[in-house]
Amino acid sequence: MSASQHNKHVVELKLNGVARRGYAEDRTLLSDFIRHELGATGTHVGCEHGVCGACTVQIDGVAVRSCLCFARQVEGRDVCTVEGLADEGDTLSALQQAFKKHHALQCGFCTAGILMSSADFLQRFPQPSEEEVRDMLSGHLCRCTGYTPIVAAILDVADQLKAEKTETSNA
Repeated sequence: MSASQHNKHVVELKLNGVARRGYAEDRTLLSDFIRHELGATGTHVGCEHGVCGACTVQIDGVAVRSCLCFARQVEGRDVCTVEGLADEGDTLSALQQAFKKHHALQCGFCTAGILMSSADFLQRFPQPSEEEVRDMLSGHLCRCTGYTPIVAAILDVADQLKAEKTETSNA
């Protein structure tokens, strides 16, 4: 073990479906571990207090603020970051495509966290109302878009999910 790893613990997890391992001190935040130890820099760090939502990832399918979680807490768990939303071959997911279509990002700093929360939200509530989408988004700070295009993108994906469910039911 190298001198730089002396006070660190091995953390093994699945990151975006791939088994990974890295070293973390007891107090290493998951956001820092993901970015600096594992190199997944799509997870952004904004406020470091869980307020802005930029660092949102999914742990075992549930949206979590990675700045409020220690790296050692995800030992053996499945962590998904924005890099994991794309399909095989780096094809954008329906949610990412909708954000592009509706111009639901500008500077992009908050986008990764909003995408991760939105993906979890749509899994749990596939047919949300606009009010429900806005309520979910209230946990994210975005200074560029005014939220309207983000809401439109999420509702667009909800409509796509409804259409796919209808097609499956009629088949």
